[in-house]
Amino acid sequence: MGAPDLILQLRQAGYSISADDNYLDISPADNLSPDLLQQLKQHKPEILAALRLEQQREARREKVLAMLAADPDMKRATYVDTDSDPENAILAIAIRHAATFEMQVPRANFDPWQLLALIDKTGVDDVH
Repeated sequence: MGAPDLILQLRQAGYSISADDNYLDISPADNLSPDLLQQLKQHKPEILAALRLEQQREARREKVLAMLAADPDMKRATYVDTDSDPENAILAIAIRHAATFEMQVPRANFDPWQLLALIDKTGVDDVH
């Protein structure tokens, strides 16, 4: 069982789990089985990495939602993250009253000017 499976298993069992520096914050922690504790210890680095990715994804999502909240006339907002992943540019996109999602574009194929031209052509309202 890998890190995503362990995180899902804990959440489905009613636990909350998050990363706090190099520690796993699990609540309630007092009734974790010895087997589950062993799996958590065994996969701790992978679990921390997966939780940090979740936190980064949520931060990007909050940025595009804040852009929409700041401008009631804006229909779509896009945030380009070139710092979080050394291999990919990550585009976070929010469409008012519809969805938020992310796209990963390999850096070798990422051309910000082409992205801006595409956004201009398709009518995305704001890019950061």
